[in-house]
Amino acid sequence: MKVPVGVLLSGSGTNLQALMDACAAPSFPAEIRLVISNRADAYGLERARLAGIPTLCVPHRGRSRADFEAELVAAFQGAGVQWICCAGFMRVLTPAFLDAFPNRVLNIHPALLPAFPGLDGQGQAHAAGVRIAGATVHLVDAGTDTGPILCQGAVPALPADDRDALQQRILAMEHRLYPMALRWAAEGRIQLTGRQVQIDLLPGEALALWEAAG
Repeated sequence: MKVPVGVLLSGSGTNLQALMDACAAPSFPAEIRLVISNRADAYGLERARLAGIPTLCVPHRGRSRADFEAELVAAFQGAGVQWICCAGFMRVLTPAFLDAFPNRVLNIHPALLPAFPGLDGQGQAHAAGVRIAGATVHLVDAGTDTGPILCQGAVPALPADDRDALQQRILAMEHRLYPMALRWAAEGRIQLTGRQVQIDLLPGEALALWEAAG
């Protein structure tokens, strides 16, 4: 039986789409049961609806963080969700939410953490003039992109790149990384000791991916 997963997002949902595409394969060990956004206009909600996945909008404005997160927890628990994937969710989660899904909340960040945490990791990397950029999947803790790292993917930052070109290259890597990490989670292959992560890799799998310059 597939492991039930919930997704949190705030925007267009391209990483949600990558996860939905992966989950559509009969051999993939997870299924998305519920997609929640804090923004009613997030296109990710429409992506989920088109795929027949239940959706919910839970606005955060005009209410306490505790009430907001309590509604998120209740909705996901009501859907029987075991793992949460943050896919462009632009809110920091507190222990009130994280304790309901201990070490079962994933996030994808568009930078090679611990470099460039927070907003606009791609823009930060471009402004810094890096030669290698990338993306990271990590477990979520109460900090901002500070949780234990599961896997990373590196892409070249080319001299001709503007911010948008670099962003698109990073995004393509995100779409490779996130389904890979979710598979590990759903198959119970992630072991956490303190902040140290051990993943039982199968032949052909790797903790780091690389896109060579064309």
